[in-house]
Amino acid sequence: MLILPIKKILIIDDEERLRTLISRILELESYKVFQVKDGKSGLAVLDKEDIAVVLSDVRLPDINGVELVKHIKKLNPTIEVINLTAYGNIADGVQSIKNGAFDYIIKGDDNDKIIPLVAKAMDKALLQRKVQQLEKKLEDRLGFDSIIGKSIAIRNAKDLAQKVSPTDTTVLLLGETGTGKEVFAQAIHYNSRRKEQNFVAVNCSAFGKDLLESELFGYKSGAFTGALKDKRGLFEEADNGTIFLDEIGEMSVSLQAKLLRVLENGSFIKVGDTKTTNVNVRIIAATNRNLQEEIAKGIFRDDLFYRLSVFTIQLPSLKDRKEDIEELSRYYIQQFALKLNKPVPKPDKEFLEILQNHSWKGNIRELKNTIERALILCDLPILTRQDLPFQQAPSHSPDSPVYDLAGIEKQHIIKVLKHTGGNKTETARLLGIGLTTLYRKIDEYNI
Repeated sequence: MLILPIKKILIIDDEERLRTLISRILELESYKVFQVKDGKSGLAVLDKEDIAVVLSDVRLPDINGVELVKHIKKLNPTIEVINLTAYGNIADGVQSIKNGAFDYIIKGDDNDKIIPLVAKAMDKALLQRKVQQLEKKLEDRLGFDSIIGKSIAIRNAKDLAQKVSPTDTTVLLLGETGTGKEVFAQAIHYNSRRKEQNFVAVNCSAFGKDLLESELFGYKSGAFTGALKDKRGLFEEADNGTIFLDEIGEMSVSLQAKLLRVLENGSFIKVGDTKTTNVNVRIIAATNRNLQEEIAKGIFRDDLFYRLSVFTIQLPSLKDRKEDIEELSRYYIQQFALKLNKPVPKPDKEFLEILQNHSWKGNIRELKNTIERALILCDLPILTRQDLPFQQAPSHSPDSPVYDLAGIEKQHIIKVLKHTGGNKTETARLLGIGLTTLYRKIDEYNI
């Protein structure tokens, strides 16, 4: 059954007869209408009721209705206000719209406009509220609440990130692969003053030197063979927002010099251009490398390191926050059960103990993949050690010992291939290995 929102309207007018007449007309259109005679009473109603549209007279006993628009918009920007007046003048009309009013109409002359005008204002107000709700959901999904765990190590990292979020300071995130560096970067962005602007993430290890330069800074038409038109770079896409440079340690030394210039004065020159492009971008960088060792080897610039490491946050590995493993596991069990359209299975004690004692070299990413595979393989309402790939033994046969590691791997690959219907790309993704590696193992195990 579809439940429609109650559409509430407030009329503020000291003329009781007119107020009552408009109220009756609107009630016939299925609106819930509140009436008051002055601005102070109107603000009191807005404080208690979820009003979407306000119809306010311009000449009120205690405040000018045009000025009242400012107060209402400050209270709730999604409320739409229509000013009504018996003495229309251009100056008031212009100021009313400047203050944020939806419209400014003259009583009597524009009576026929009221119902369609209110309908349009209501549609806009409800749409704005829907957008606001979606933005709130996005913030919840990408904000600090999305970072799960109560261990001291993760709490310390979150505290630092929350403190630096409201600033424009450059942040360097350090940590092993799979510790959630991009999740932290997103949370910092969505809790900053730049949250309404773009968050652009780029993995520096995914591109060669020349291609990375073109992706980051763009190029002009004719800069090289195949450059048929101008291309905006990712720094331009992130203008006034945040750019996340993951695996910054993989960037070539020559490109590091160009990045240093952006950090120092917010400018760069595109490939094939002679003019400077200016941007206002917050940079968050991340790496799993020891950059000071890279500096000693001569493959990372020390001046860039000092500019990037203004505010450094060390993200803990999963082995340093083992008390969070059960909470993380239960969260991912729920998420993947929903994704796979399965009832949420209950992990047994042994299942959780094995997860707790595993080394987790791939950290949270490895845990996520393990849980997803476990739910795919699980046919019972309980998750047991048999659903964990690193604890499974192959079916006993005369030719293969029960605890033969190669046999375990072969049986697990077969099981996942069966689940995916032979889709090797999806099988490789679920196993957390490259497609080439999967083909090699299929050939090696004669699957």
